Amino acid sequence: MRTVKQVSDLTGVSVRMLHHYDKIGLLKPTKLTEAGYRIYDNEALETLQQILFFKELDLPLKEIKEIITSPHFDKMKALENHKKLIVLKRDRLNSLIDLINKTLKGTNTMSFKEFDMTEYYNVLEEFKKENKDKVIRIYGSVDNYNEFIKKCKSKEAEIAKDAIKHYGSIKKFTEALKKNLNNSLAITKSEQIDKFKKDCLYDKHPKLKELYKKLTADLSKDPSSEEIQQISGEITTIAKKDYEAFKTNMGDYYWYTMVQFHLVFPKGIKVDEKYGGSGISWIEEIDKKYGEGASKFIGKALKIYLRDYEPKIETLYKKLRSNLSKAPTSKEIQQIVSEIANETRKIHETLKVDEGENYLGYMADFYLSKPEFIKATDKKYGNGASKFIGEALKFYAENNK
Repeated sequence: MRTVKQVSDLTGVSVRMLHHYDKIGLLKPTKLTEAGYRIYDNEALETLQQILFFKELDLPLKEIKEIITSPHFDKMKALENHKKLIVLKRDRLNSLIDLINKTLKGTNTMSFKEFDMTEYYNVLEEFKKENKDKVIRIYGSVDNYNEFIKKCKSKEAEIAKDAIKHYGSIKKFTEALKKNLNNSLAITKSEQIDKFKKDCLYDKHPKLKELYKKLTADLSKDPSSEEIQQISGEITTIAKKDYEAFKTNMGDYYWYTMVQFHLVFPKGIKVDEKYGGSGISWIEEIDKKYGEGASKFIGKALKIYLRDYEPKIETLYKKLRSNLSKAPTSKEIQQIVSEIANETRKIHETLKVDEGENYLGYMADFYLSKPEFIKATDKKYGNGASKFIGEALKFYAENNK
């Protein structure tokens, strides 16, 4: 057993800080003497060691408390994860020290090669030269494609930063771009889905135009009513008949995604901007076309028609957010995230797309730092849902590299 002063001398944590840990319930003393002095046993010192490890990884005290007080907290597993992350941090610091030493010796270290986007733009330009017809099909015109490249250049620093987070390097990001641009399967499916969306939005399919107009004629109706469900069925049938993407073995998955566009895709986030499309904010455009609340009404009607179908990936996310009181780093939650990672990998392999080695880390950023995405997620699944999902994905991504 040690006094607070002895613990301070042993660990380097000030007495004042140990008092603070006690006050906020992060580290309680094992007992108090009759005179009111704090006494700590070996178990308390082990807990303090865990706290210091987490602090070294820059976690705030509030989050550290949530983690170590969780009933699912596994000390040995936590130590293994600490080791991985601290080794990574050590390697980064060693690289910085090497760079500083080279600078002190007068070596020219002013190289920003890792942020050079030249090859990325070369791939885009080469694709335009060799696939003019495809460019026009996907982007509408060569001018639109050039505008997309121009937009990329205006956000170059942001894209480079995201690319390194997502793929590990600009080189890998560029290689993935080349692979995905030449992936006829993914492009074809993307084109077909984009065509369906634009046909619906711009009345390019006469029968769909008639059905959507009929579906939204009275938004006060019950989406589950026989009349509305019959119209929903006709829309679904036409989609599966006239658009190849909805006929494939992933057809129901794509259709479910379309339903999500209607129901939850955040206003202000452009649904196809990532792929260089027109950047339609789906909910806003549908509501503008058919009336306030139309997108939600259509989404509900189509979701009911889908009945119990739900892609496995959505079932897993539902399971993940079913209890927001759990620790995002707990064994139980991380097991679910592991299943999400495996299912995501299967989807990417089926589509033959390269989404990078840190896809879940990239998605974690959306849940943790994109205001509109956070707002929409919390509104649908409860306050704090976005932070919970983001932290769960981030922890998994950082510990499974």
